[in-house]
Amino acid sequence: MNKRALFLLILLSFLASLSAAQSKKAQYDLVILNGRVIDPETNLDAVRNIGVRHGEIAKITKKDIKGRQAINAEGMVIAPGFIDLHAHGQSIPAGRMQALDGVTTALELEAGVLPISDFYDAAAKEGRPINYGASVGWAHARIAEFSNEEPRSDVFWFEEHMKDPEWQYELASEEKLADIMTRVQKGIEEGGLGVGVLVGYAPSSGRKEFYTLHELAAKNGVPTFTHARFLSNIEPNSSFEGFEEMVAVAAATGAQMHICHLNSISLRDIFDIKPMLEKAQANGVKITVEAYPYGAGSTSIGAALFRGENWQARMGAIKKSDFTLDGMPLSDAEFDRLQREAPGTEIVVHFIHPDENSEDAEVLAQSVLYPGGAIASDGGFWAINGEPIASDIWPVPANAQSHPRSAGTFSKFLRVYYREQNALSLSDAIAKMSLIPAQILEEAVPQMRRKGRLQEGADADIVIFDPETVSDRATFEKPAQTSVGIRYVIVGGTPLVSGGVLDTTILPGKPVRGTTASK
Repeated sequence: MNKRALFLLILLSFLASLSAAQSKKAQYDLVILNGRVIDPETNLDAVRNIGVRHGEIAKITKKDIKGRQAINAEGMVIAPGFIDLHAHGQSIPAGRMQALDGVTTALELEAGVLPISDFYDAAAKEGRPINYGASVGWAHARIAEFSNEEPRSDVFWFEEHMKDPEWQYELASEEKLADIMTRVQKGIEEGGLGVGVLVGYAPSSGRKEFYTLHELAAKNGVPTFTHARFLSNIEPNSSFEGFEEMVAVAAATGAQMHICHLNSISLRDIFDIKPMLEKAQANGVKITVEAYPYGAGSTSIGAALFRGENWQARMGAIKKSDFTLDGMPLSDAEFDRLQREAPGTEIVVHFIHPDENSEDAEVLAQSVLYPGGAIASDGGFWAINGEPIASDIWPVPANAQSHPRSAGTFSKFLRVYYREQNALSLSDAIAKMSLIPAQILEEAVPQMRRKGRLQEGADADIVIFDPETVSDRATFEKPAQTSVGIRYVIVGGTPLVSGGVLDTTILPGKPVRGTTASK
């Protein structure tokens, strides 16, 4: 071997050794250093360093660690990524807005979709910035059977059928009922995360159908996510009766009953409804709840909730001007016209006014602070003149419309209930946005056992925020404003938000899918 060849051999050996040493030195793909780590499940609340490898948390330690990427989180809180159980906005722009609110997993559970496989295939093909998933849409199945039309796997198909009274008000024949259940069963087998039950949009669908549906869910070991049958302070057919039905059916069938948006569906009856739910839970009934920190909801103006005799009085003497479109109150004439000509139009409805009235604020707090309850946005898509914005548009245009909860739910909860009102500890606040949502699903969805935690072996879905400045900016008049104080958002080990800036070149979201499909 000549001198030149020997020199090259020695050089290559040295470079290989150097590379190996550097690789050993950089133990992790990503390290997060010097931050206040809060894990509600283990009660960890201390300054720690976190090492991330292959999409999961590999190390939580006081010791110095090295990684190929490093984030200095000094002075900030490191928490499990927030999990939204009620996210209708299953699109890239909606996911990006939620990421800037600290959300790493957004699931469409209340409405659900059908066909389930179509939903997951489409999302995987397009890509998502945050983790995604959906339940089986019972309403989709019902509409399909009454309309003789195959469903499309998005919420817009549901809204298009708001003009059709049959599925909302007619009882299903035995044959139709069997076919509805067949469709739901197929969706569960394709990996739906449970069953979305919009019974409030089909209030005359029949008690036996509701019961049969929950027998099916219990048999499959999956939860249901229910929008209660009634919305009224006045009996009969009151909100209280709607909650009684959910308690009774959960107790009789053994199904896990998740109650959607406790705050809006209970109206002012929350002071009677809350004790009923707490007693049911104490007696072993499988009931969980969620709420969002706003006194207004959003839905289609043609919903059955806003029809029928005396409906305004039943909702607490609500006025048609309490309904807004694009931030502007509706006149009586415009309200009636939209119900008649465009019943699928998305509006915002102000049930109570917590920012202006202390009694209303207390009504809302009963739901938002419900012990063991989750925070969930009920957020939606972003649209201009009623048309959803395209998936490649970013930032969301200033004139785009949605409910402000689509942008600011989690930051508003932290601002109002943790920082301003000191109504709960920071660890308890984080639990309501991460651990509790994961626990609601984890019995039926094993993937969720690795989410909502900052523990070694857990998925590296992480949010880093400044507890002194985190805040919503979205308003009813100008909802397309991102939250502030969310400094970093990491999805499956990949930084999606860094220094408060979203990376539009990546779509690291992964599917969350039901047990049957996983097997």
